[in-house]
Amino acid sequence: MTEPHSSGFRARLGRWIESAGPRNFIIALILINAVILGLETSPAIMERIGGALILINQVVLAVFVVEILVKLYAFGFRFFRSGWNVFDFLVVGIALVPATGPLEVLRALRILRVLRLLSQVRRLRNIIESLMRALPGMGWTAALLLLVFYIFAVMGTMMFGEAVPEYWGHLGRSFFSLFQIMTLESWSSGIARPMLEEFPLSWMFFVPFILVSSFMVLNLFIAIIVSATNAIHEDEEAEERRQLLAELRKINSRLEHLEEVAERRD
Repeated sequence: MTEPHSSGFRARLGRWIESAGPRNFIIALILINAVILGLETSPAIMERIGGALILINQVVLAVFVVEILVKLYAFGFRFFRSGWNVFDFLVVGIALVPATGPLEVLRALRILRVLRLLSQVRRLRNIIESLMRALPGMGWTAALLLLVFYIFAVMGTMMFGEAVPEYWGHLGRSFFSLFQIMTLESWSSGIARPMLEEFPLSWMFFVPFILVSSFMVLNLFIAIIVSATNAIHEDEEAEERRQLLAELRKINSRLEHLEEVAERRD
């Protein structure tokens, strides 16, 4: 998260708001807010205790606003250098917009406050950062998958388009059929087996596509995400080692200073 100013009241305030106590308190409020938003979807519950739920919801929102203001005061403009701080700022800001008239849709977006758990819980934050780090590799993997889809879609349209137009009549339908086959959703009973009666060798089309798309390319996505997650864990361990070495250097310098003072006294 954001580093506070190096000295003074703002520095102490920044360290306090980022410490375990306030952070755990905010996490508890986020969970309470999530439960309240779920209860508000029940007309029966709203009829009985709707007023209390709305009041609690407003109090929780007020605490979130105070938290953001404290961070803005403690960190200044550096608050916006952290993507997670910007995310929290936007989520809380959306909740402050009056949900009336054309903005009535913003009432449904209040549930986005639950996503603040992503910025408050370190493990969840690591998962999102892993996904963000994996995006470049996932993009190239998606390009490979699109290339495979295009090749098989053209082949499927040319080979089966006239006989089975509902699945392979044109390129768009072929793409959708291939997507269904890739997800293994009723591909055998709905597409492959009926076609085997007319095209006995059509298995030579379906089996390679499933092997390439479902078992190879999709597993590449998983491998890229796992690799990015491991890289983040390694970065965290390296940071912890750097902090530990810095503390050891401080302790060593203090011991050397104490030895010098002791020698002078002797």
